[in-house]
Amino acid sequence: MKLYGYFRSSAAFRVRIALNLKGIAVEHAFRHLRRGEQSAPEYLALNPQGLVPTLVLDDGTVLTQSLAIIEWLDETRPEPPLLPADPVRRAKVRAFAAAIACDTHPLQNLRVLNEIRALSDEARTTAWARHVNEQGLAACEKLVAAESGPFCFGRAPTLADICLVPQMANARRYGADLSGLPRLAEADAAAMALPAFADAQPARQPDAE
Repeated sequence: MKLYGYFRSSAAFRVRIALNLKGIAVEHAFRHLRRGEQSAPEYLALNPQGLVPTLVLDDGTVLTQSLAIIEWLDETRPEPPLLPADPVRRAKVRAFAAAIACDTHPLQNLRVLNEIRALSDEARTTAWARHVNEQGLAACEKLVAAESGPFCFGRAPTLADICLVPQMANARRYGADLSGLPRLAEADAAAMALPAFADAQPARQPDAE
């Protein structure tokens, strides 16, 4: 399989973590988002949205959107599971993941920040990204406040942790105040102690700069 990504992309970061947890090796290809390489015609033929990640399967099937890719991985390579067996807890993990991947991350991704930057200035752009991260992660803290640790939902990482770790990295990059998020900090630290998470971080990718 071939994974198209960008070292700093949170969505690609999620998929790298999932692949590592499943022990799946893939060929990596890179699209530099700041240089606009995701808009090249040959890439748009694979992913019409012009986003990363894109996973091309061995038979040529193309999968897009990080959560869809991760759930496909979990359904086709079930060990270790990334979602709980209990339907209610599975729904809670999915809700936490969606709070980050659907409601927090998109508001501060590169495309949105570029639009804000064009209408304003760098200071206001960074302030917006910081605000979005603080607001979204504060809600996520409440979603897991009563859950046992060390991970978001217990003693093993799930889809929730796969989404949390890249977003925490984003939040730090924009100078967000994370001091009031003890459960998220605990889960983030537990996850980053695992090679599957640590090896997926942006700084360790071949295209890092």
